Parts: sequence; C-alpha cells; structure tokens
Amino acid sequence: MAKTNFEKLEVYLESEQLADAIWDIVITWDGFARRTVGTQLVRAADSVPANIAEGTGRGTKKSKRHFVRIARGSLYETKNWLRRAYRRDLLTEAQVSALREYTDILPLKLNAYLRSLGS
Repeated sequence: MAKTNFEKLEVYLESEQLADAIWDIVITWDGFARRTVGTQLVRAADSVPANIAEGTGRGTKKSKRHFVRIARGSLYETKNWLRRAYRRDLLTEAQVSALREYTDILPLKLNAYLRSLGS
C-alpha cells in the first residue's frame, strides 16, 4: 500500500510514535486510572497525528493550517495529562524522560510545519 502525504511527514511519524508510547504505558494502569486520566491522555495524544492527517487531506492552506493548530493544541493537552499522571504517581521518571524526547521536540516541529504551509 502506497504511503499518503501525511505518512511521509516526520512530524506526523513522531507524533504517532508518541501516541503509541503513551498507549503502551496507559494500557498497564489499573482500571480507575485508565478510565480517568488514561482515557483523556490517550485521546489527546491520538488527536495530534489524527489532525495532521486530516489537515493534509484538506484542499486549502487555510484548512491545513487550522488542523495543524488543533494538533498543536492537542499536544499541549497531552502534556497537561502527562503532568497530571506524573503527579498522581502513574508515570515513572524513566517514562517521563522517554516521553519528553517527543514532547520537547514536537512543538518545534509542528510550528515549523505550520510555517512551511505559509499564510
């Protein structure tokens, strides 16, 4: 199966990796933690690559930029839920460190992608 445009984007691929890494962590939590913080965290993280993908399917630069902004908002929501999870002792230092590799670089890459789409 040939890759579509969004599947070739580095920012998409890395946001997908972040979402998968979060899933792998949350799936191990107990039921209460999964249903509360976990559900919110996974939905926010999954929304980042989903919005990048949706934006690439739009016909205008304005629409594409709109969905990149939504993806950026979802990334910040993800960071919020990661902070909540850490404060509630659901994440280890090692997990936070591994996820930080994505959460530190993805805002920069999303902003670069947004700039590349022009105004």
